[in-house]
Amino acid sequence: MKKLFVIVLSFVLLGSFVSCKQDETPIVFKFIQLNDVYEIAPLSGGEYGGMARVAYVRDSIAKENPNTFLFMAGDFLNPSLLGTIKVNGERLKGKQMIEVMNGMNFNLVTFGNHEFDIKEHELQQRLNESTFPWVSSNVRHITKTDTIPFQIQKPTDTTQVADTYTLKIKDKNNTEVSIGFLSVTLPANPKPYVYYGDMYTEAKRAYNDLKDQTDFVMGLTHLEIGQDQELAKQIPEIPFIMGGHEHNAMLVNQENTTIAKADANAKSIYIHTFTYYPTTKELIRDSKLFFIDKKVPSNTKVKALVSKWTSLLDNKIKELIAKPDEVIYQAPAPLDGTDSASRSIQTNLGAIITAGMAWAYDNKVDAALVNGGSIRVDDMLPAAVTPMDLFRALPFGGGVLKVTLKGKLLKEVLDYGESKRGKGPYLQRHNISQDSQGNWLIGDQPINPNKTYTVAFSDYLLKGYDIPFLTPKNKDVISVYYPTETEPAHDIRKAVILYLKQKK
Repeated sequence: MKKLFVIVLSFVLLGSFVSCKQDETPIVFKFIQLNDVYEIAPLSGGEYGGMARVAYVRDSIAKENPNTFLFMAGDFLNPSLLGTIKVNGERLKGKQMIEVMNGMNFNLVTFGNHEFDIKEHELQQRLNESTFPWVSSNVRHITKTDTIPFQIQKPTDTTQVADTYTLKIKDKNNTEVSIGFLSVTLPANPKPYVYYGDMYTEAKRAYNDLKDQTDFVMGLTHLEIGQDQELAKQIPEIPFIMGGHEHNAMLVNQENTTIAKADANAKSIYIHTFTYYPTTKELIRDSKLFFIDKKVPSNTKVKALVSKWTSLLDNKIKELIAKPDEVIYQAPAPLDGTDSASRSIQTNLGAIITAGMAWAYDNKVDAALVNGGSIRVDDMLPAAVTPMDLFRALPFGGGVLKVTLKGKLLKEVLDYGESKRGKGPYLQRHNISQDSQGNWLIGDQPINPNKTYTVAFSDYLLKGYDIPFLTPKNKDVISVYYPTETEPAHDIRKAVILYLKQKK
């Protein structure tokens, strides 16, 4: 297997174009990019992903070129099923990811919006535990007395999350290049302890701080692709942006700037090879998307760290579910929990989840809706469904609310979800469809704007994060019922598990 991997990797290394010039020797360096990684272990029965495999790839490349650096473009602390497990009375909330990333020796990371899913003190603990550098040009910590950069507090000293970051690279000929990094995060997860400066204003400020002190400036961002493109328009001098937030790989050229994003959960990584000529300031880039699958061996040290945490999960999950690996339902086909499907089309997994939401209220609702972004497993679940599968698919958990609302608002919600096809707000549905003219139906009847409907919603949707106008304060929301802890609807995962059990 290792021989096969070396052959495959050699194509990546040898395929990296290096411009030859007779008058000077360039410096060649490599950036390995990850983004939106929620799972430390391989997915789909070991078929793809896995941080130990990524570490092996990085080490293999670094043997050929010591100037190889590892980056994370945000979203790694949350969500995951492992992050919900309690150890010594506290939920892990990304502790496992920090330990694994420390073992991988990341060179630079930035915040994603999901870093702020966890509580203020939990994020502080993760920052304190990290041994790799963080950077953010627009995210700040709102304390009781001031708004300041987030801090990394160690027993011997306290340092700030850097506003900008400078990486100095030398090759064996002592040729040096100085690279500045600016970093901005989209304000998709507002929290009382987090301040988001304007993405473009702060990026311009950071660029101006860096441009005269470095050879060139790059971006390490966590933005929607359209926002990355706008950033490239506003600062066209930036040649390259390593980005996150989208979960599918892309390499997009925006005028003078290239924007790269890898697949989520380390299904793929980007290997960027840069060749820089100090005299002419010419920078040549060659980017290869490299798939992390079962053909890739694992770094032994990192694999041991991953195994430690996955063994803990296996033991702890039994405290939540008596028989986590019991087959509770046999579906006609494997259930599609991939990000690309959950955020774009009605899936068989989405249909089961929303049917379970309706069942939690004895089917005394007209319909049920959940945002596709709540389905985080990014995997095909086996047709033989277990409780563990559903906990992996819905790591956020959360309640199911019974909402009475006007048909006018319901249509607006459905239209908005449809307009976000390909993104998290896209809606998975129960008992709702569209006719050939695009009209929304409940059952086989068009939605009446003046009629009142009762719909089961995931509680996240009523917070207004994905659909800004959908909150209990909207005048067309008549009432909201919040389930008690003893009701199946209190936890969407348990509701779906109980629903499938009674169908078995």
